[in-house]
Amino acid sequence: MRCPFCASEESKVVESRDTESGDSTRRRRECLHCEQRYTTYERVEETPLLVLKRGGYEEVFTRAKLLNGLLRACEKRGIAVERLEGIVDEIESALRSESAPRVSTSEIGERALRHLKVLDKVAYVRFASVYRQFDDIDEFQHELARL
Repeated sequence: MRCPFCASEESKVVESRDTESGDSTRRRRECLHCEQRYTTYERVEETPLLVLKRGGYEEVFTRAKLLNGLLRACEKRGIAVERLEGIVDEIESALRSESAPRVSTSEIGERALRHLKVLDKVAYVRFASVYRQFDDIDEFQHELARL
């Protein structure tokens, strides 16, 4: 493991534990050269989960894209990043457990909306406005009425 501070390849593991979801191991490391500490996550490499996009093409599922969308929806809402990472973990785990090699963006979006609806109504509407591509205020009002 290369140190992100000095690029040394020599480090020691200070602490190691499984994440709450149990799908990865969190390791606190200390660089033996600069003595800085950093965190790494170890995951089992799985077959890629493919996402079928609206345009008909496929791309590999990227946790960071989903997390980024949730972060934008929850901006200035006081929701911990760890909570959003947990939602991403749950969604990814559920998608992988269904053992379908492909999943549509609409399936991912609907799962995210279900989590946000429980977590924060404002974040839910923000995410829905982008995901469902609201064009005017009537669509916003319709979604608010459904809440």
